[in-house]
Amino acid sequence: MAQTTALIDALKRVLREQGITYAEVAQRLELSLPSVKRLFADKQFSVQRLDQVCELAGIEITDLVRRMQADKEIHQLEREQEEELVSDPKLLIVAVSALNRWSFRDILATYRIKEPELIQRLARLDRMKLIELMPGNRIRPLASTDFQWHKGGPIQRFFEAQVQNDFFRCTFEKPGELRLFVTGMLSRESNGQLQQKMQRLAQDFRSLHQEDQALPLADRFGTSLVLAMRPWELEIFRQHRRADTDKPF
Repeated sequence: MAQTTALIDALKRVLREQGITYAEVAQRLELSLPSVKRLFADKQFSVQRLDQVCELAGIEITDLVRRMQADKEIHQLEREQEEELVSDPKLLIVAVSALNRWSFRDILATYRIKEPELIQRLARLDRMKLIELMPGNRIRPLASTDFQWHKGGPIQRFFEAQVQNDFFRCTFEKPGELRLFVTGMLSRESNGQLQQKMQRLAQDFRSLHQEDQALPLADRFGTSLVLAMRPWELEIFRQHRRADTDKPF
């Protein structure tokens, strides 16, 4: 019933956006206006009638389903919710796993989290609107493809600390690892061009992440990509600079 309600609510929003009235719907369905109002109020649509109304609005039922799913998606949590995630390591583990489309059984099999603990934390994530906990403990992530953590927020600070303390403690010589360090002197324009390319690379990463979510968990690996660029000089160089020779970027 919840899915039906969401579907009809999405249809009502489409009709409002297109300026289609209940009177026009009644004419299309060959029903009285009160009957149409009851249909929407009771959400008792047959597939045939739903298809007729969608045709009136110039959309397919599949478009309506995508619209319904998009309406549930979130683009960012509240800062207080990020604080809640950081304050409970198991909640954070479950959240990141769920956003990466791990199943209930995958999480249980991989982490030292008992089933009641996992259910409890999934229920918290459901209340936060980060996921939808469905029957049979199925998990549907609600984060949009452009979901972002708050810049400088609790989650970002947490992962930045992990990056500094753990990520670079590595030789980057094993399969799947790569570290590049390039230094030189660039103009402001060249700096801007490279930043645009870095943004495109980050988007490519997100796109591949979305595509690979259809693969079994055994074929996917937690992968992190760090991109950074800034006007910078080694401290030993700075120590030997003459006074007042710094150049503002």
